[in-house]
Amino acid sequence: MTDDVALGTGASSEPFAGDPPRKPVHRAWIVAGVTLAGLVAAAAFRSSTGVLLEPVEQEFGWSRTTTSGAVSLNLIVYGLTAPFAAALMERFGVRRMATLSLVAVGLASAATTLMTSAWHLWVLWGFVIGIGTGSMALVFGAIVANRWFVSHRGLVTGIFSAANATGQLVFLPAIAWAATQHGWRAAALVVAVLALVVSLLVGLLMADRPSDRGLLPYGATAESEREAADAAAVVAARPRVAPARHAVAVLVRVSRTWTFWALMLTFWVCGWSTNGLIQTHFIPAAHDHGMGTQTAAGLLALVGIFDIAGTVASGWLTDRVDSRVLLAIYYGGRGLSLLAIDAVMAPDVQPALWVFIVFYGLDWVATVPPTVALCRQHFGLADSGIVFGWVFASHMVGAGVGASIAGWVRESSGNYGSAWLFAAGLCFASVVIALSIPRRVDARGPAISASGPPRG
Repeated sequence: MTDDVALGTGASSEPFAGDPPRKPVHRAWIVAGVTLAGLVAAAAFRSSTGVLLEPVEQEFGWSRTTTSGAVSLNLIVYGLTAPFAAALMERFGVRRMATLSLVAVGLASAATTLMTSAWHLWVLWGFVIGIGTGSMALVFGAIVANRWFVSHRGLVTGIFSAANATGQLVFLPAIAWAATQHGWRAAALVVAVLALVVSLLVGLLMADRPSDRGLLPYGATAESEREAADAAAVVAARPRVAPARHAVAVLVRVSRTWTFWALMLTFWVCGWSTNGLIQTHFIPAAHDHGMGTQTAAGLLALVGIFDIAGTVASGWLTDRVDSRVLLAIYYGGRGLSLLAIDAVMAPDVQPALWVFIVFYGLDWVATVPPTVALCRQHFGLADSGIVFGWVFASHMVGAGVGASIAGWVRESSGNYGSAWLFAAGLCFASVVIALSIPRRVDARGPAISASGPPRG
C-alpha cells in the first residue's frame, strides 16, 4: 500500500472510520413531492372559481344562481368521485389514475375558453373537471401517505392537506391578475397548462406502492409491517369485484357504525364552511363591501399561507393528541370566526379583517389529518382510503349545498349575513358530534382482524 493511499489521499474508495454513513433519500419522499405537485395542480382550478364567477357572468349575462349552480355541481361530483376513485386506484394503480385525471382537468379547463352556453359551463366545470379533480382529491393524498409512510404519517397527511392552500397561495393572485388584465380565458388557460405539465411529472415519477420498488414504507417497524401484511391479507382474501361495487360494499358495511356518520356529518360542515362558503363567495362578498377583486383574491391567498402552517401543525398534533379533541377545537374556532366576518368586512383591509384571515387560515383544512387518522383507527388500513373517500364525498356535497344556498341568500336578501350565521351554527353542532365519537387507539382497526361489521 502506498503512502498516499494509506493517508487516504489517493484513489482509494474506502471511507474514513469517522465518516457518517450516507443514507440515500427514501423513495417515499420523491413520491410525496410528486403527490404534492398533483394536489396543487388540482387545487389551482379549485381556487379559480371565485375569481371567474363575475367575469363569466358579465360576458354571458348569466345570473349568480346559474354560475353558483355550476360550482355546486362541480363540488358534488368532485366529492362523489372520491370513493370510486379510491377503488379504481386500488385496482388500476395510483400513478395511472392520477395522470389521467390531471389530463382531464387540463383539457376541460382549456375547453371552457370555447363555451357559449350555460350548459357548457355545467358540463365542463361540473362534470368533467369535477371528476378529474375528485380523483385528485385528498383521498389521493391519504392513500399515498398510508402506503408510503409509517413514521410522520400524520405530518405528511397534513402537508398533503395543505396542498389546496398552496394552490391558492401560488396561483390565485396570478389567476386574478390574468382575469383582470387579459380576461377570464387567459386565467382558464393558466390552469390548463399547469395541469398538463404536472400530469407528465406524475406519469414519470409516481410509484403505486413501496413494494413495487422493493422497499418498505418510510419508518417501517415490525408492528407496521404486520399491519401492512394483515391489510394485504384482507385485500387478497376478498373476491375480485368491480371497483364501484367494492366502494359501495365498503359503504354499506361501515354505515352500520356511529363513527362513520359522525365523520360524515362533521366533514359535511367542513366542506360547507370552506370550499362552499368562503372559497366560492369570499371574493364576491368582499366586492359587495367595496373591496377590489384583486385585493380580495390576495386576502384569500393569505388564507392559503396560514393554512399551510395550520394544517402541517395539525398533522404533527394528530400524531400526538386525541383526534376527536382536535376536531372539536377546530370546528369551535371556525364557528366563532364566522360570527365575526360580516363585522370586519370593509372597502379596505382593516386590522380586524387581518385577524379573521389569520384565524380562518390556520383552521381551513386542519380538520383533515385527524379525520384521516380516525378513519384508519376505526376501519383499518385496508379500507381506510375508501372510507375516507366516502367521508370526503360528504365534505364536497356539503360544499356544493353551501355554495348554492349562500348564492341564493345573496340573491334574495342582497347580502351574505344569514349565510355566515347559519354556517357558524353548523360548526358549533360539529363540536358536539366530534366529541361523541368513541375512542379507539388500535391503528389496525377491526376490519383487519374480523370479517364481521366494524365496531363503533
